[in-house]
Amino acid sequence: MSRGVDDRSLLPVERAGRRLLAAVQARADRTALGRAGFEFLMFGVKEAWACIFGGALLLLIMLTRFYWPAHAPIARYDALVIAAVLMQAAMLVFRLEDLREAFAILLFHLVGTGMELFKTSVGSWSYPEHSLLRLGGVPLFSGFMYASVGSYIARIWRIQHLRFDAYPPAWQAWLLALGVYLNFFADHYGWDCRWVLFGAAALVFRRTDVLFQPDRKVRRMPLLLGFGLTALFIWLAENLATFSHAWLYPAQRTGWKLVAPEKLGSWLLLSIISFVLVSLVRPVRAPMQEAA
Repeated sequence: MSRGVDDRSLLPVERAGRRLLAAVQARADRTALGRAGFEFLMFGVKEAWACIFGGALLLLIMLTRFYWPAHAPIARYDALVIAAVLMQAAMLVFRLEDLREAFAILLFHLVGTGMELFKTSVGSWSYPEHSLLRLGGVPLFSGFMYASVGSYIARIWRIQHLRFDAYPPAWQAWLLALGVYLNFFADHYGWDCRWVLFGAAALVFRRTDVLFQPDRKVRRMPLLLGFGLTALFIWLAENLATFSHAWLYPAQRTGWKLVAPEKLGSWLLLSIISFVLVSLVRPVRAPMQEAA
């Protein structure tokens, strides 16, 4: 696996995974194509490992949609709340997540639930099923869906050893994130500034590259591209979740249809909020600090 990376920074399950894949790497090293293929494999493995909380929650949402008994003594949404809490506890007990990552999840749960309370009150979307564990029209499992984004970013920050080149001053990133969050509310009162925010994001992060390490070599990509890719995967997950009736947009109440691609812009802006919040628990480090 990655040479020059301190194994002490990895959790036990990750070290076991590295040993399991070592034999595959030894065979892949025989050719340039094999080395490239193994690096691509490792990128996918690490991304999937970082998504473990969100992926497990999405799987439960889909399974319970089709297999939850109609007359079960506990509502499906309430069962998802309990399952999410148990998953979070298990990840801490088995050290799949550290306390800083759990703190990031808590932040996202609070931020996401606040937005959910407002958005459901103005009819942006709704939760069609009955539940007891809810605030107003918002079942409590919804906060964990936002938290899964924070979990992914916090975990991938550690797993891929993220570093940043030409990162902007922190006040600029925080001001942008605050503007994005406020716009999720203000757009219902005729103050939709998303295009201004897109421009501001392009300006603030125009020179920023994220450096990551899928295997041995350090790779880089524009951070804005990273936000865009994160938004794409959130949108794909959103389509699976709405298909499973986790929540519904007004256009989906008479029959499911694909979530409008325009939502990608909203998810890109949410990715920026997510990234900035995670920077509270995962310090932004420049490339030269990696070798220090």
